Amino acid sequence: MANDVKPTRKNLMAIEDRIELSERGHSTLEKKRDGLIMEFMDILDKAQDVRGDLAEDYEDAQKKINMARAMEGDVAVRGAASALQEHPEITTESKNIMGVVVPQIESSRVSKSLDQRGYGIMGTSARIDEAAEAYEDLLESIILAAEVETAMKKMLREIETTKRRVNALEFKLLPDLYDNQEYIEQKLEEQEREETFRLKKIKEKKEAEEKAEREAEQAAEAEEAEAKQEELEDIQPDTAAQSPAANQ
Repeated sequence: MANDVKPTRKNLMAIEDRIELSERGHSTLEKKRDGLIMEFMDILDKAQDVRGDLAEDYEDAQKKINMARAMEGDVAVRGAASALQEHPEITTESKNIMGVVVPQIESSRVSKSLDQRGYGIMGTSARIDEAAEAYEDLLESIILAAEVETAMKKMLREIETTKRRVNALEFKLLPDLYDNQEYIEQKLEEQEREETFRLKKIKEKKEAEEKAEREAEQAAEAEEAEAKQEELEDIQPDTAAQSPAANQ
C-alpha cells in the first residue's frame, strides 16, 4: 500500500525505476503473448488438419484390416503381423517457438516395401498388403498428431502463463507503483510547501530583528548626537565669558 512507503526522494527514484522496468516488461510480455497466439493459431489449423487425416486414416485402416480378416482369416493376418522384423524407430528433438520448447518427432522404418515387411509375398494376398500399408499410414499420422498436439498444449500453457503475467503487471503491480509514486510526490510537495513557509517565516523574523537592530542603532546614534549637542551648548557660555570684549 502507498501508506507503507516512506515519502523520500530516494524511494521515489527507486519506484520510478521499477515503473520503467515494469512498463518495458509489460510491453515485452504483450508482444510475446500476441506472437504466441499467432503461432498457436497456426498450430491449431495444422492440428485440425492432422486430426481430420488421422480420423480418415484410422477409418481406412479399420476397413482394410476387417476386409483382410474376412478374406484371409485371423490366423493369416496375425501371422503376417508377427513376421515383422524391423520395427519403427522414433527419435525426438526439440525446437524453440517464441521461447517455448516443443518436441519435434522424427520417425523411420514406418513405411516399408513388400519385401521389408517380413512375410512371404506368395503366402499372402493383396488384402493383407493393403491393410499393412493402411496401418503404416495410420502410424505416420499418429506420430505427426502426437507432435502437433504436444506442441499445441505447451503453447497453450505458455500463453496462459504469459497472460497471467501481463494481467498481474497491468492490473496489480503497475497500479500499485503508480499509487506509490503519486503518494510520495504529494508528500514531497507538502514537505516542500512547509519548508518554503518555514523559511519565509524565518526570513521575516530575521528581517524584523535586523530592522529592530537598525532602529535601536539609529536611536542610540540620535541620543549620542543629542548628548554631544548639549555638551556644546554647555561649553559655549564659558567661552563667551573669557573673551576680551567681556573684560573691557
